[in-house]
Amino acid sequence: MAIERRREAGGGGRPLPEENGSVPGAAAPPPGPPPAGAAEIQAVPPPAAACSPLLLDYDGSVLPFLGGLGGGYQRTLVLLTWVPALFIGFSKFSDSFLLDQPDFWCRQADGQGNWSVAPGHGNRSGNSSIFPPAALPTPVAGNASECDCHEWHYRIRAGLVQNVVSKWDLVCDSAWKVHIAKFSLLVGLIFGHLITGCIADWVGRRPILLFSVIFILIFGLTVALSVNVTMFSTLRFFEGFCLAGIVLSLYALRIELCPPAHRFMITMVASFIEMAGQFLMPGLAALCRDWQVLQAVIICPFLLMLLYWVIFPESLRWLMATQQFEASKELILQLTRKNRMNAESDIKGVVPELEKEITRRSKKVCIIKVVGTRNLWKNIVVLCVNSLTGYGIHHCFAKSMMGHEAKMTITQNFYADYYTMAGIALASCLAMCPVVGFLGRRGGLLLFMILTALASLLQLGLLNCMSDSVKDKFSTAFSIVGMFSSHAVGSLSVFFCAEITPTVIRGGGLGLVLASAGFGRLTAPIMELHNQKGYFLHHVIFACCTLICIICILLLPESKNQNLPENIPDGEHYTRQPLLPHKKGEQPLLLTNSELKDYSGLHDSATVSDGISENTTANGMKSM
Repeated sequence: MAIERRREAGGGGRPLPEENGSVPGAAAPPPGPPPAGAAEIQAVPPPAAACSPLLLDYDGSVLPFLGGLGGGYQRTLVLLTWVPALFIGFSKFSDSFLLDQPDFWCRQADGQGNWSVAPGHGNRSGNSSIFPPAALPTPVAGNASECDCHEWHYRIRAGLVQNVVSKWDLVCDSAWKVHIAKFSLLVGLIFGHLITGCIADWVGRRPILLFSVIFILIFGLTVALSVNVTMFSTLRFFEGFCLAGIVLSLYALRIELCPPAHRFMITMVASFIEMAGQFLMPGLAALCRDWQVLQAVIICPFLLMLLYWVIFPESLRWLMATQQFEASKELILQLTRKNRMNAESDIKGVVPELEKEITRRSKKVCIIKVVGTRNLWKNIVVLCVNSLTGYGIHHCFAKSMMGHEAKMTITQNFYADYYTMAGIALASCLAMCPVVGFLGRRGGLLLFMILTALASLLQLGLLNCMSDSVKDKFSTAFSIVGMFSSHAVGSLSVFFCAEITPTVIRGGGLGLVLASAGFGRLTAPIMELHNQKGYFLHHVIFACCTLICIICILLLPESKNQNLPENIPDGEHYTRQPLLPHKKGEQPLLLTNSELKDYSGLHDSATVSDGISENTTANGMKSM
């Protein structure tokens, strides 16, 4: 009271800011003649009026008006984002077949039909119909002459008669070219995620999707016509770049189409369809028999996505967030016609409000703007590190299970190893559904990261105290647990980042976290190129990263059942909350945004100290 009386007597004083930091509109200069010298001061133009909050509340007003997922057209669009996931699964796991290292041996050029198996190459446990009889003389060759061969013979385990390795004899001194070819697709994915993510925030998700489809058809089909391994690797880079644009744009469209309660399950359905492509890939390779035919069969289904130019619209959420209200109005009218809705269902008046703001200029934001934020950039960095750690340590567990040497496997069978890895990934996704549904995004991510850290630390430290027979069994068990949990960490980090990143920069945020996942996957061919040298140090570094990530995950907000942030201030309001809900009647330790108070009046304590009762303490309680 004393504060208000003194301000009224003194002409108003300094106005208190409102909750969002703006000054109340009633604080105008007092009437009367302007003070001396006021003519020299130029009048500051009034700031542009803020956009209607109704239009920026997409999940609360626009999406319910359109019927949510109850509208038939929205369901069709979600289905259209699921179908390409099968083709994406084919492309992502094609390297396991196109670049598989086959068993090989040399047919000597002496014309006598003598065979010699190059020492240390391939699987020697083949049957007599493939390998030469033991009775035939096998000349002893030194290390210098082991690869001195004019004609190689191959036995490809991956269901193909010929692949890239056997096509261009990428063995012995040329074996390093196989790893470079594996690099090319992953590096293309990394650069594609970073670049297409930023562009998607400027031009939209739909143009990125359609142009990526066009160019993946061009580069993907040209890969099948490669005349040497250099051309193959170069074209695979551009194929990976375009594949990244398809993956990112579909992921963003899928997230932005869904209401809060359905985002996670719809994303998981897409993951299951992608894994279906992984499971079907061996059968597809067995049917094609040749790597060129297989490559063409993998790419040709993307032709169907050319129809998306006609049937798939731009993301309405992105149009609204970037204030492109004219295009938004046209799309809303199109959606209402498709869903056969009448204008009377617009209870909140979205369309009339849209007409008022239709002349407003669009505002597009680049991911670089996140550097000036207080909380948002930290959340994105934490999830990028989690994604990198999850996918990077996954390779360490896989090598521990298969053996440190590239030719030592637990089953001596390509298909058993392949389906073991795919089965662990499937079990991980199945476990994510109830865990994330019960614990939320942050709690589920924390649980899976703790499991990953425990499996890694136990495998590195505890197994040194065991005998070899017991050690192998426990190492395999810890590797399976580690692969299970690390796959969940990587997948959940990407989804989490898509939820907490504002719509105006969601493409850039998704690009960063997906590129981090690509860097994690890139460690696998790097270690193979160095013949697994430094494998133990590699595992130790990622084990330390898991411990750091456990601490950082506690700093993240919880996005379960929350509206997606539309702009950067919305993303900043995603504040950290207690991991466990406080009990009824218990005072929460962390305040929510609605509970934050304005304490700017404390600066005037010197002028109002006489207005406070002497027998009242600072917290408002009377002293005894």
